[in-house]
Amino acid sequence: MELVILSGKGGTGKTTIATALSELAKDVMRVDCDVDAPNFYLYYQGQDVERKDFIGSKKAFIDKSKCVKCGICKEICRFDAIDIKKDQYFVDSFSCEGCGLCTIACNFKAISMQDEKTADVYITKIEKGLLSRAQMEIGADGSGKLITELRENAKRYNKENKLTIIDGSPGIGCPVISSITGSNAALIVTEPSKSGLEDLKRVYSLCKHFKIMTFVCINKYDINIEVANDIEEFANNNNITIVGKIPFDEKVMESINNLKPITEYEESRANKAIREMWEILKSKIN
Repeated sequence: MELVILSGKGGTGKTTIATALSELAKDVMRVDCDVDAPNFYLYYQGQDVERKDFIGSKKAFIDKSKCVKCGICKEICRFDAIDIKKDQYFVDSFSCEGCGLCTIACNFKAISMQDEKTADVYITKIEKGLLSRAQMEIGADGSGKLITELRENAKRYNKENKLTIIDGSPGIGCPVISSITGSNAALIVTEPSKSGLEDLKRVYSLCKHFKIMTFVCINKYDINIEVANDIEEFANNNNITIVGKIPFDEKVMESINNLKPITEYEESRANKAIREMWEILKSKIN
């Protein structure tokens, strides 16, 4: 069983809830698929038991010994990734999109496409299980291919078919699609604002397209009861189960600052609401 936690944008409390649910579920496999801004691992002290280079793309490379400086490659590069400096042509790897057109245009075979490392991928052993995660190179883009790699790594180590909780990327882009494809259920974390409602609609549309069992959690629902009611109306009209309504709680910020799961704060109102939500979720996904 794979449960992926999603949100329409960053800052809605997705990772806070993913961490809390992981603590409540206890024996789980954790996957941090929010590769552009990974912070799931920050809540845990652990030891990396596996590290691999992730090759996410290819970049053009100019062999100066073969280059005759004709300038054709520079002329045809639509990304302006090829330039000349000190009478030598070179490729700006940050601008190069790896299309390979320059290799075709070069009559002297001076340009080749070479693998580019875009991330390190890890399996990290923590006190309460394992975490599959990535650390991206500076300037690299998150990709669906990287997300797939993280999920496959988790499956290799999850031989007992434990519950897998995935902290997904925000939005509806390629990394999110890769996070939900093949998952069993999605929990969309939203907030009571007009933009939050519109984000919810977009993410739900994506889950619906891929036929993923979908639930909704309204975080900080009590800061705008009117819009929270609008979210509930949308959910009811689309037969979506709202499994949790979490109140605003200053203890959440304290837990984030201290890098401790909110479940460790016994008097926290958010903690109590998330525990109640977990009981409902368990009954739905088991």
